[in-house]
Amino acid sequence: MLKIFIVLIIFAMVGNVFAQNQTDNAARAKAFIDALAVKDFAAAYNLFADQVKAKIPAEAMPQVWAQITGEYGEFRRIKEIKKSADGNYTVAVLEFEKKSENFAVAFDANGKILGFTIAPSEKPAETPKYETPKYAATDSFTETDVTVGSGEWALPATLTMPKGKTNVPAIVLVHGSGPGDRDETHGSNKVFKDLAWGLASKGIAVLRYDKRTLVHGGKFIAVKNFTVNEETVEDALLAAALLRKTANVDAKKVYLLGHSLGGYILPRIAQKDEKISGFVSLAGGVQPLEDIILEQNIYLASLGGSISKEDETEIANVKKTIAEIKNLKAADAAAERSIFGLPVSYWYDLQSYRPLEIAAK
Repeated sequence: MLKIFIVLIIFAMVGNVFAQNQTDNAARAKAFIDALAVKDFAAAYNLFADQVKAKIPAEAMPQVWAQITGEYGEFRRIKEIKKSADGNYTVAVLEFEKKSENFAVAFDANGKILGFTIAPSEKPAETPKYETPKYAATDSFTETDVTVGSGEWALPATLTMPKGKTNVPAIVLVHGSGPGDRDETHGSNKVFKDLAWGLASKGIAVLRYDKRTLVHGGKFIAVKNFTVNEETVEDALLAAALLRKTANVDAKKVYLLGHSLGGYILPRIAQKDEKISGFVSLAGGVQPLEDIILEQNIYLASLGGSISKEDETEIANVKKTIAEIKNLKAADAAAERSIFGLPVSYWYDLQSYRPLEIAAK
């Protein structure tokens, strides 16, 4: 079954802004689950932080719970409530008719819910440790902590510089979707770290930084009507400007490499900074973002060999939502509601964005 609503995108953007009192959070999590269990969705919704309410409509709550119980069966009981291994979330082990699952809830500093998600309760396989790629000559470069931007949105970053070289070309690494760290860590994989070390071994300076939605997640979701500019574009431009001012970097040879969403949005970045020398897109989409979401949902639904009637219904709902996105008007952009977990402003901003057409210019 498609999990369109189970994982709230808000949850993926909250960063590390959580209430300190885990005992109180356990009680709050229990109250939230108890309300869902008896279908008192108004009470459950009331436990959300105001910034989440501004982005997730109350009408979504019955559908969220219906989708969870549709996949796992009727809810039976809370088996255990504990904090996550990293201490950032409160995790309730819920017993459903078909199986038990982890129900992770994130809180802000005031004990209000920032988001929640279902995560499989089975013990995951041990994640292999990161291994330095064989092509990385670690004695040929240095790494220094730097800061991209300043003020309330300043981001910690790493500058990787070839040793003993001057006037070197340099490149900024721009993340994909979600609250990525500077290494673009996924399990034992660190895609941006691999690139940085490999390129630096070949005499190219590399700047990589933690994404705004990771470092400032709790504050970022309170921003009204944000777009991909605030999420990605602004910080990429600041990073490029920083490289141009960096000692031993050739200011006329500063490039940007974008992965996934970062690659998709590169042509817009190019429009905003003519000083950037060139762009590299890795798996950057060229069709509208909402069309990519539809393709992904159809693909995931087909992994079992055939698409069920239940999935067909969900896909039909996705298509209706996509039609809504494509028909947004300027007057809709200021609406404080979300579509696929992102504000209307985000979708309207990208409605006429055509990366290939811009790149061709």
